[in-house]
Amino acid sequence: MRTTRADATAAPLIKFSLFGLVTVLATALLAATIVNVSFAPEDSYRAVFTDVTSLEEGDDIRVAGVRVGEVRDIAIRERTRAEVTFTVRRDRPLLTSTGAVIRYRSLVGSRYVALTEGAGDGTRLKPGGVIPLSRTKPALDLDALLGGFKPLFAALSPEDVNRLATEIIKTLQGEGGTVDSLLAHTASLTTTLADRDELIGSVIDNLNTVLATLDKRDARFSGLLKQLQRLISGLSADRKPIGASLAGIDGLAAATSGLLEDARPALRDDIAELTELTGTLNRNEKTVEGVLQRLPDKLDKLTGTASYGSWFNFYLCDFDGRIVLPRTGEVLTPELRVARARCS
Repeated sequence: MRTTRADATAAPLIKFSLFGLVTVLATALLAATIVNVSFAPEDSYRAVFTDVTSLEEGDDIRVAGVRVGEVRDIAIRERTRAEVTFTVRRDRPLLTSTGAVIRYRSLVGSRYVALTEGAGDGTRLKPGGVIPLSRTKPALDLDALLGGFKPLFAALSPEDVNRLATEIIKTLQGEGGTVDSLLAHTASLTTTLADRDELIGSVIDNLNTVLATLDKRDARFSGLLKQLQRLISGLSADRKPIGASLAGIDGLAAATSGLLEDARPALRDDIAELTELTGTLNRNEKTVEGVLQRLPDKLDKLTGTASYGSWFNFYLCDFDGRIVLPRTGEVLTPELRVARARCS
């Protein structure tokens, strides 16, 4: 009975283990396919370019559109050249006539290196060999190319722009498509422009209105340009004093920064004490207000008292008191009144 239970448990366990193993292998194969991992032996080579803008480590190395390796390192050589180190599968050896061209992989700027075959005797390039500058080409200057089509792109939909740009790049890189295909797409786009003739005419009319307004105010506009030219000329003539003053301002800023840094602890304490003082004055607002109201009269009297010299004269004008005699309990209240002008 125990053997029967063990057999019943072992069968599902074996099936589950086989299922898990197959799942792990399939996942690993899918991941390797997605990231283009190759387990074939590879050889390393180098290529020298004048410009490798946007080429990055890990980008593809392709032969006839098929990935055969990847970029491993990019370094500066002779201060004006870029040296790209890349790997290629050993079953795809390079020749001494092999060339390298950087091409666009997408319109967002991704690149890859395409290896091309030139005329030669078929001699193999040794691993670690260098493809010289004479057999390499940098990527097409997409910014300059598309900049020339900017007026055309401004009137087109994004889908038409992407389609035309892709055809232009492929045609000029020599991969896919033909000049006929490019012309066909261009004709389609120009037809779209013709359909928008009314819109373009409206834009031109508005531009004419703007130009007419500028023409009416030609004198003011000319005066503005002259004043702007005079301002720029003045700044140009005073560029040395301005530069010297900027250096002085920099020194002043540095000195002020040092001064503030040195005075910061004492300033922090002063601000704290000032905060406490203002709090005290605020809590005794009525007392402070009464003192300020009586102060002018007090100052007038003090000024009159000290008007005889650098001293104060004191006179006894009134005196009163209260004396209680012991035992008898009699109370005496002596008083003194001086009837003089100074006591009036």
